Amino acid sequence: MTGQLQISTEGPLGILTLNRPEAINALSREMIDGITEALDRWRDDEAIRVVLFEARGPRGFCAGGDVRAARTLVLDGHPEAADAYFAAEYRMNGLIATYPKPTAAIGHGVVMGGGIGILSHTRYSFAASDARFAMPETAIGFMSDIGVNAILAKAPEPRALAFLMSGLAVGLGDALALGLCGAAVDPAALGDVRHGVAAAAAQDKPETALVQLMQAQGIEPGEPTLCSQADGLAAEFSGASAEEIVRAVALRANLEQGLEKLDAALRSRSPTALEVVLQSHRRARRHPDIEDVLALDLRMAGYLARQPDFVEGVRAVLVDKDQKPHWHPADFAHVDRESIARAVAGETA
Repeated sequence: MTGQLQISTEGPLGILTLNRPEAINALSREMIDGITEALDRWRDDEAIRVVLFEARGPRGFCAGGDVRAARTLVLDGHPEAADAYFAAEYRMNGLIATYPKPTAAIGHGVVMGGGIGILSHTRYSFAASDARFAMPETAIGFMSDIGVNAILAKAPEPRALAFLMSGLAVGLGDALALGLCGAAVDPAALGDVRHGVAAAAAQDKPETALVQLMQAQGIEPGEPTLCSQADGLAAEFSGASAEEIVRAVALRANLEQGLEKLDAALRSRSPTALEVVLQSHRRARRHPDIEDVLALDLRMAGYLARQPDFVEGVRAVLVDKDQKPHWHPADFAHVDRESIARAVAGETA
């Protein structure tokens, strides 16, 4: 057990509990290393048959990675230390996604960024019906990382791009439609779900028991509002550049009601980050293997951490909280699409 991560067992169930509620369980390096070490240790431990992720605190499962700490490292002149943080987080994501034993997660409230990197990579994911999912990185001048593109490569591209580029928080209807969660459950039933996961670990066939638990506890998740909008914007999201997509959505928003929130979000995000998200996602759709996607994420995290928008975006959203970032460049005309394309392809300058 550590202060920010509780590691425990209940018979054949290994339990990893995020325990940093004051930060909505934002993932510190201590938490990431603790999760990785426990998973490495339990992989060959025959006594552990199922691994469960859960979280303390009323506000949510996990608000994401500790990007404020990464920003501080960049400002202090140590971007390579920020690279190491992201590398450790992505190794953890890959370990969860490919773990040989059944993994489960029970989420509630905020499930964003690095929280998706844990919950959505488990094989059996449950979330309270009032949970909110988001990849809000474009609002801080960053990109959608943690291997989420390996999951979203299975969703229709307009849906994936609307979610990733806008950074908007969505409910369980959209989360299930995007493949980010396996089952919506009544918030009052979370205790029963946890008991069911523990019981499944003791069964001869825990995978079968976990599937049955999802079927027994799953409820209607609600409407996939953002996905429905994206389905009607397939032509707009087919643009060759982020600039084309943002402009096309803005034109549609001028012609019909209901798109104002999506339009405003896209127009407020970092132009550089939007172009990185677009190019990264489309490459991941061609190479969706989780290890390939995480290698791409690490390249682009290093690229964007060294751009001015990352430092400025984290300042505006998480440090000063004035919500008024000054992007550089402020318009798409000066975004270096060729440099981004080389970084996405893994080409050295």
